[in-house]
Amino acid sequence: MLIAFNKPYGVLTQFTDRSEPPRPTLAGFGLPAGVYAAGRLDADSEGLLLLSDDGARIAQISSPKFKWPKTYLVQVEGVPEEAQMAQLRAGITLNDGPTLPAQAHILANAPDWLWPRDPPVRFRKRVPDGWIELTIKEGRNRQVRRMCAAVGLPCLRLVRISVGPHRLEGLPPGHWRQEPG
Repeated sequence: MLIAFNKPYGVLTQFTDRSEPPRPTLAGFGLPAGVYAAGRLDADSEGLLLLSDDGARIAQISSPKFKWPKTYLVQVEGVPEEAQMAQLRAGITLNDGPTLPAQAHILANAPDWLWPRDPPVRFRKRVPDGWIELTIKEGRNRQVRRMCAAVGLPCLRLVRISVGPHRLEGLPPGHWRQEPG
């Protein structure tokens, strides 16, 4: 079984939390028993999370050796420029080594279908923001945020919209569906 879940902002990518007070987890969304996350999304990231009850499938989706592409909508602080996209496309050297080249392009606006974040991203009158779409084939800790910061575009909002052939389309935050295959 393969489940696509639209993880809301602030939800942990695990089923339990021992902190006090406890934070929201996957357990609060009525997911089928016996499924586990194939990869992670930080609590401050949103969007597509795949879950499965098949350990081999989880390994295939989450293992860097299979290089499943992951696409993100990224709201950044500042106005993105083509030179910054070229840097992302060439690969960025981070403190844990160079990244693979990414697919990156500037978006004119956030897509019409994108839901408002709860809580909203802090608006600053004097600091412009913009949107980019970024596809990577790795999955290092906070990689997209670190890549964007490295080119001078701090990340304000991060929404994963696809993993491999699986897309977020039509799935509201906090909802899930069974995927084919």
